[in-house]
Amino acid sequence: MKILVTGGAGFIGSNFIKYLIRNNPDYKIINLDKLTYAGNLENLKDLNDNKNYKFIQGDIGDEKLINKIVKEVNVIINFAAETHVDRSIANPKAFIETSVLGTYTLLKSALDNNIDKYIQISTDEVYGSTDSETFSEYSPFLPNSPYSASKASADLMCRAFHSTYGLNTIVMHSCNVYGPNQYPEKLIPLVITNLIEGKKVPVYGKGHQIREWIYVEDFASAIELTLKEGMGGEVYNIGSAQRLQNIEVVKTILSHMGKGEEEIEYVKDREGHDFRYAVNSSKIRSELGWKHTKQFQSGIKDTIDWYINNKEWWSKLKSGEYMEYYKKQYLQRK
Repeated sequence: MKILVTGGAGFIGSNFIKYLIRNNPDYKIINLDKLTYAGNLENLKDLNDNKNYKFIQGDIGDEKLINKIVKEVNVIINFAAETHVDRSIANPKAFIETSVLGTYTLLKSALDNNIDKYIQISTDEVYGSTDSETFSEYSPFLPNSPYSASKASADLMCRAFHSTYGLNTIVMHSCNVYGPNQYPEKLIPLVITNLIEGKKVPVYGKGHQIREWIYVEDFASAIELTLKEGMGGEVYNIGSAQRLQNIEVVKTILSHMGKGEEEIEYVKDREGHDFRYAVNSSKIRSELGWKHTKQFQSGIKDTIDWYINNKEWWSKLKSGEYMEYYKKQYLQRK
């Protein structure tokens, strides 16, 4: 199998590539990544000498480059996206360019080159917020941020290319993913690294927003299974049913790291902050036999240990450009 992975230098993409090669050493993978602030080739340095792995720096919106690469593969898995909601509020255009126009470019090239399978990695945020129910694959899209709106648009484009042209597309909606190599603007790595540095932990509002959490290798296993057995035109929700308030996540990390609640700094809530995400993942479990294996308490401990042991990796990211962003987005909300 020859696979193009776009956005493969980011958190989920890099973990997936390592997982896939570990379990399928004969697969050939081309990793295309623009290397924006969240793309980091250090995530994949162990593969530098692997003859079945190749990295290309580039943009999924570059039609000429995409057509050249797609001729060499038979599967596309698209992780490429601008991902942080706060950044989408500040600059929606970048999200539209990557998720909407970039996805179109990939789909058009996939169609023109008779690709066997196209998998779109998406998010549960496309469904919007809910007080109590869980979202199925048939729930309506009600995105509330430019980020989730751009992802929903890309998902619908995948559906259209399947329905109109017969392209073998699959869309995967995941709950919140955590684990090693996650960029430290996200909640869990931000909390962990701030505590290691002796800094306060910023929490939006009172931290009562509820999120569902899955360990990155469990999500990688779902993608691998879908790659091998998923049906064209289908949508699969990926979740763990492990749902926690953000403040519970923070307090769990504090407990594991031997810190007290005095380390919390409550800041003004962000605009349009969704209250609760929750997906029903019974479809992929019943139809493909997938299951997650990592419980949150175990996964968060492994994640904390990784950040403690890899300070050199993340300390560079929390200097310079990142810190300016951090100050602007968080400290001004006090």
